[in-house]
Amino acid sequence: MRAIDLHTHTCKSDGSYTPTELVDYAIEKNLAAVAITDHDSIEGLDEAVAHAAALKERGLPSVEVIPGIEFSTKYEKQDVHIVGLYISYDGQAFQDALGGFVDSRINRNRKMCANLQGAGIDITYEKLLAMYPDAVITRAHYASYLLENGYVKSRQDAFARYLGDHTKYFVPREKVTPSQAVELIVKAGGVPILAHPPLYHMGNDRLDALVSFLKADGLMGIEVFYSTYSNQDVRDMQRLADKYELFVSGGSDFHGANKPGLDLGCGYGRLFVPEEALWKIKAALPRTS
Repeated sequence: MRAIDLHTHTCKSDGSYTPTELVDYAIEKNLAAVAITDHDSIEGLDEAVAHAAALKERGLPSVEVIPGIEFSTKYEKQDVHIVGLYISYDGQAFQDALGGFVDSRINRNRKMCANLQGAGIDITYEKLLAMYPDAVITRAHYASYLLENGYVKSRQDAFARYLGDHTKYFVPREKVTPSQAVELIVKAGGVPILAHPPLYHMGNDRLDALVSFLKADGLMGIEVFYSTYSNQDVRDMQRLADKYELFVSGGSDFHGANKPGLDLGCGYGRLFVPEEALWKIKAALPRTS
């Protein structure tokens, strides 16, 4: 059985690969399917889908490209990420809602730039856009900017001194709730997935309560497989999936060069998301007849 990867990022958010490059790499890795799930962005989906389709039409090796997104949300002061798979992203209502998220990011980025200017750093939001055109600017881009312009010695140094949650320069972004993200994905005909729950360090009871709450809102899946999971994490997530009758999902959270050592399809070498998991998700798609 071939592997799939249902959680990846391109340069349209905070990855380093273009959508075309990511599709080509998925083919090189012999993946059966790859989901493009950029942060609060659908800018890379048309390119990725079109490239895979063109390869297939020419009789060349191709891969199924799943249109997706990853929403950053807030639950009881806790960051929680919701992945959407098979979204119909060209609907006006979906694009309008997404525009609100993008506006929130822009306001946050302008405030962070102002804070960093106060530290003597020559940075503006316009300079970031010029360096990373068409990308949704995230802290990964700030880190690259600071490193390339000689303000820090490493990306880790950038986060420790300027970009981390507890530095005086960081500005939190207004975020939607997990329920709102789930609802938006469902309305777009997609499959909402709770991303990498062990990373939230909620504790078993609180995580169980979150999953129960989101299941009632329309949550359909949970990431049982992820690059940094231990064997116990996999077992715990599988139990939650079974308890709440959720689809099993998973992925590498591939970011290319922005997450060194983490590879597409296999994470840090131990990840394997079976194609069978996708068969079950596809069988339940609302558009399937």
